[in-house]
Amino acid sequence: MPADQPPPPALPVVRPRPDDGQGAVVVERQVHKTEPPRMYQVVLLNDDYTPMEFVVMVLQEYFNRDLETATQIMLKIHHEGRGVCGVYSKDVAATKVELVLAAARRGGHPLQCTMESA
Repeated sequence: MPADQPPPPALPVVRPRPDDGQGAVVVERQVHKTEPPRMYQVVLLNDDYTPMEFVVMVLQEYFNRDLETATQIMLKIHHEGRGVCGVYSKDVAATKVELVLAAARRGGHPLQCTMESA
């Protein structure tokens, strides 16, 4: 939320007072705080069959990485067995995983892509 906007109005909470015969009601304001969404990292796993060029293409096409960054991530996957492609909200991460897996299937590659809590 930008700093120049006021905070959202608090919602009133009605709590009856102990019955003193007057029937009075006290209204208190509670501020509801929202938390940012949980983030998930999309991870590519190494295998011995998927060409490095295909992994670089996936990183460029689905994760908007430039050639140099995509190559560095691909080498990390190759040497360490896994590499983080990006960190996203749950829905975006799940969509990216499905897109990568579908592209790998179309290309006939066993590339695995997962998401995990960041």
